[in-house]
Amino acid sequence: MAYAYPEDGALDYQPCRYGRSRLLFRGPKRDLAGDYIAVLGGIETYGRYVPAPYPALLERELGRLVVNLGCPNAGPDAWLGDPSVMEVVERAAVTVVQVPAASDLTNRLYGVHPRRNDRFVKASAVLQAVYRGVDFTDFAFTRHMLRALHAAGPERFSILAEEVQAAWLSRMGLLMERIPGRKVLLWMADHPPRARVEAPVGEPLLVDQAMVEAVAAVTDGLVLAVPSAAARAAGAEGMVYPAMAEPAARGLPGVAVHAEVAGLLAGVLRGMG
Repeated sequence: MAYAYPEDGALDYQPCRYGRSRLLFRGPKRDLAGDYIAVLGGIETYGRYVPAPYPALLERELGRLVVNLGCPNAGPDAWLGDPSVMEVVERAAVTVVQVPAASDLTNRLYGVHPRRNDRFVKASAVLQAVYRGVDFTDFAFTRHMLRALHAAGPERFSILAEEVQAAWLSRMGLLMERIPGRKVLLWMADHPPRARVEAPVGEPLLVDQAMVEAVAAVTDGLVLAVPSAAARAAGAEGMVYPAMAEPAARGLPGVAVHAEVAGLLAGVLRGMG
C-alpha cells in the first residue's frame, strides 16, 4: 500500500522503493553506491507531517548520507521478510533501529500481515480456546485486538503478553544478527522504558526495560530519546497537515522532537565508521 498521503497538501514525501522491495519509504531515493547510514523504523522515523524528519536532520549534522527506511506499520517481520531491505541494511556502515512494538509480530498465538505488520490476520486455536466467546473476526488491527482481549480478561492476558514479548526478543535478536555493520538501538517514545509492562498501553506496545536492554546488549549503543518539556510544549508547531488530520498529527512526534532525536543520535554516531 502506498504511503504518499496526497491529502497532506504541501508535503511531498517522494515515496520510493529500493531494489525489488514491496515496501515504500520516504524519499528522495538515495544513491547507495557509497558510504551511508541506514535507519529502520516505523511512522515516527518516516516522519509523517514533519517537513524534515530526524534521519534528514541527522544527515545534515553528520555530513553523511542517511537512508530513511522508516515505513508506517512495518516492523521486524516486514524488514526480515524483504530481501531488498535487508540488502540495504547489510551494506550500511551503521544502522539505526527504532524500537518497534511487540504487538506487530506473527507469533504462536496470532498472525499478522507480512508487510503491514499492524494488521491482524488470524488467531491460533490456542488463543481462541483461551478467549472462548470472543469473535476474532471483529478485529482488523493488532492493537484493537490486544486491548479488547485485555479488557475481556486481564488475568488471562499474561499468557498473550509473554508470547508476544518472547517473539519480539527472538525476532529482534535475528534482526541484529543480520546487521553486520555497527548498529544503534533507538528508543523513541514519550516515556523511558518501563520496568514492567503488563497491559497494552503506551508505545512501543508491550516492550519493557529488560527487553530493550537485552537487545541493546548486542548493539554498539542505545539512545533513549524521550522528549524534553520544551519539545512537548512545542506540540505540532511546524508540522504540515490538513485540518481534519490534526488529532493524528498531535499524536506523532513533532518537529522539535525530531530535532532532539537527531541531536542525540549525532552525538553517538560521530565516532562510528
